[in-house]
Amino acid sequence: MDPEEQELLGDYRYRNYSSAIEKALRNFESSSEWADLISSLGKLNKALQSNLKYSLLPRRLIISKRLSQCLHPALPSGVHLKALETYEIIFKIIGTKWLAKDLFLYSSGLFPLLANAAMSVRPVLLGLYEKYFLPLQKSLLPGLQAFLIGLLPGLEEGSEIYDR
Repeated sequence: MDPEEQELLGDYRYRNYSSAIEKALRNFESSSEWADLISSLGKLNKALQSNLKYSLLPRRLIISKRLSQCLHPALPSGVHLKALETYEIIFKIIGTKWLAKDLFLYSSGLFPLLANAAMSVRPVLLGLYEKYFLPLQKSLLPGLQAFLIGLLPGLEEGSEIYDR
């Protein structure tokens, strides 16, 4: 556990924020179909936005695992889009410092998506890459190989995504 996280655990507002996120994460346990996942992601989004004061997210590992599960290729694009919306909320909250530190958490779900993503999902995913991952510059180096391996198979010559 990070020293910053240890310090935040003493703050009752952060503990309440953590409890709200834990409650939202419990919704995933009872999800039995893709529509339930979209609902669970909506509740997680609401919990994440309930206190934007903290740039350090509680339960980061569990959040990242659930988001990765929501990006499974067998799920419909609506679930993927909702999960990407959640990623964007998280990246806005945590900023580049924590994204660089937790790159391995969030990249495990995002990087493999492009090859299997629907056409409606690809521009949103590339937007996340451009807006949040490319500004990391040298901090992206530990995950650069995975980033490129995930990016290249999804590119089709002649498409607007290829040009981008």
